[in-house]
Amino acid sequence: MTTELSGDPGFSGETLTLTVDGHIGEIVLTRPDLLNRFDEDVHHEFTKALHRVKATPEVRAVVLGSTGKVFSAGGDFDFMRKGHDDLGFILHHEQVGRDLLLSLVDLPLPIVSAVQGPAIGLGATIALACDCIVAARTAVLADPHVEVGLAAGDGGCLVWPLALGPARAKRFLLTGDRLSAEDAYQFGLVTDLVDTPEEALPAARALAAKMAALPPLAVQGTKMALRNVMKARAAEVVDLAFAYEIRSAGSDDLLEAIDAFKGRRPGTYEGR
Repeated sequence: MTTELSGDPGFSGETLTLTVDGHIGEIVLTRPDLLNRFDEDVHHEFTKALHRVKATPEVRAVVLGSTGKVFSAGGDFDFMRKGHDDLGFILHHEQVGRDLLLSLVDLPLPIVSAVQGPAIGLGATIALACDCIVAARTAVLADPHVEVGLAAGDGGCLVWPLALGPARAKRFLLTGDRLSAEDAYQFGLVTDLVDTPEEALPAARALAAKMAALPPLAVQGTKMALRNVMKARAAEVVDLAFAYEIRSAGSDDLLEAIDAFKGRRPGTYEGR
């Protein structure tokens, strides 16, 4: 029996849906017209969804999917501009982002992401923070914070080094370069590769179902031991990375980077 939770009074479901089918919880981003970007609304709903599956005793594994051609395009420029002009706004959203990231890190259930299309910025962070990453060959992953004048503060400095190792992680975090899913698979960033976008979600479901069919105390005990590695790294990295992101959000270089991107021209940066 499938239980639709998006209509629950405590869960608006305007940016995603959460369903529970047997022992599988499934979270699906549902705003393809906005490229499933992680704005304030989806931050809150995604965090609520994680708390919901964590508190649902029958759930033994979780799938994270998306709709449309893009898994998630990350943030948006209007949000960045507002953060530049309003310190209170950016401090508030830094806490919201921290809550989202740490809720995902703390999840005691195995979670599998299905990356059917580009996963950019926070979208890539969320996908890579999952335990297994199924990706279509045509997908790309990138954390282009530096390209828009921001330090990679929302989790990129946590998840990329854990998945890629520090040398390759620095190569991509310090340039913002895109990484194809095929290369990501070769590097170990992606765990399972499928040929088409349409195959990503079914493959993720099958992998989650395999985990859910195993003895739950064994699976969850293993997951909770493994998550402590990421939690320990989060304690070392996350606060500092967010602090540098806040600092960079108020810089003139941020505005120049946004204007340069929109104007399709090289930026001129002064480090302030």
